[in-house]
Amino acid sequence: MVQPKLSKRISTALIGALASGVVPRVGLEQIAVGRDRELHTLMQDLDNIGGGGASFRLVIGRYGAGKSFMLQMLRNAAMEQGFVVADADITPERRLVGGGGASLATYRELICNLSTKSRPDGGALTTILERWIAGIQTQVAQSSGKKPNDEGFDDLVEAKIRTVTQDIADLVNGFEFATVIIAYWNAYRNDDEIKKDAVLRWLRGEFATKTEARAALGVRVIIDDDTWYDYIKLMAKFVADIGYKGLIIILDEAIHLAKISKTLVRQNNYDKLLAMFNDALQGRVSHLGTLIGGTPQFLEDPRRGLYTDPAWQRRTRPSRLIVQSDLGDSASPVVRLEPLSKADILKLLQRLIEVHQIHHSYQSRLTSKDLQEVLTVISDRIGSEALLTPGEIVRDFIGVLNVMHQNPKMSLQQLLQTSTTQSTSPRNSKVQSEFAEFTV
Repeated sequence: MVQPKLSKRISTALIGALASGVVPRVGLEQIAVGRDRELHTLMQDLDNIGGGGASFRLVIGRYGAGKSFMLQMLRNAAMEQGFVVADADITPERRLVGGGGASLATYRELICNLSTKSRPDGGALTTILERWIAGIQTQVAQSSGKKPNDEGFDDLVEAKIRTVTQDIADLVNGFEFATVIIAYWNAYRNDDEIKKDAVLRWLRGEFATKTEARAALGVRVIIDDDTWYDYIKLMAKFVADIGYKGLIIILDEAIHLAKISKTLVRQNNYDKLLAMFNDALQGRVSHLGTLIGGTPQFLEDPRRGLYTDPAWQRRTRPSRLIVQSDLGDSASPVVRLEPLSKADILKLLQRLIEVHQIHHSYQSRLTSKDLQEVLTVISDRIGSEALLTPGEIVRDFIGVLNVMHQNPKMSLQQLLQTSTTQSTSPRNSKVQSEFAEFTV
């Protein structure tokens, strides 16, 4: 049931995003239906990561099945629980492995979108560093009785900072990471904005040459295409050491990896993904959760999908001894988003009505029988119940609600009769053509 006191900010974000066919950043719990089991599995991963473990999940579903919605739900839940979260879409320009900065671009996007509960919209890197320093200053003041301007106070703060960074210094590329973090503290205490900016640029992977980094910060390495994932692991360890529960990285639209035309380049990306998987499942990384959003074609296509690699087949195929397909294994690395039941779809339509009428301050005229009729029309227009996805339904139905609200004398039957004379939606044609690309 939608909360009756739904804020105008959230209802505006929901209605605007859903009407445009995109996933809103806020308010998703108001319209979430039919994914309790999958969400429970992913929430259990958060408990494990917060306890020092790691996880790796492939969230697999057809276009419009709710992958991005599920990932966004988990993103919000993770921030609420005290995790740092970073998300990015895989694109032709952003990959896991690639020359010319293609994989570094993925790292930069993740760091740009670094988010916390207090900074949910990204850009949280500076906030994380400065809140950590302020927290250490508070601890030192309480334990030593000294004030920030007292002699020796900064030395005590630096000693505690070095204790944290020492834990990182022993990891791969950890010494340089620790050196840069300490450089930020020194710039902070001396109000050196130029040095602080240099540290942030280094952490964001923006230095082009090692010479430039050495001149600015005294370090001999930079974050590049080959090392970016090492620094994700370091960031996970660092944020856990300074009081967060860990780092969650979300990479959506992994289908773009399957669309890489060169076999060797595509396989290199799959190998990097496998290395990330093995790190998490073999205990070589801590406080890090990785979520990859993709379609069944990305996973299973025998020519371009992950299944072209026998190692991925072994790790992701369901057990051949389990006959009932609806009995999901929560320990599997693959979380499959199956089609919603008709009961869940009807519940979704009802929640959309509730959000819409709260936002526009009116009382909807639609009945349960009307919703059944809407569902029938949508199913008939798409032409196949197998393609009946939440993404298709939501955008179409928000359009119905908007037109009926704007034309209060028009009945649902009149509106549906008009719409059924129109051709199949271009969105559905896009879905079918993208599906065909991998099945021909």
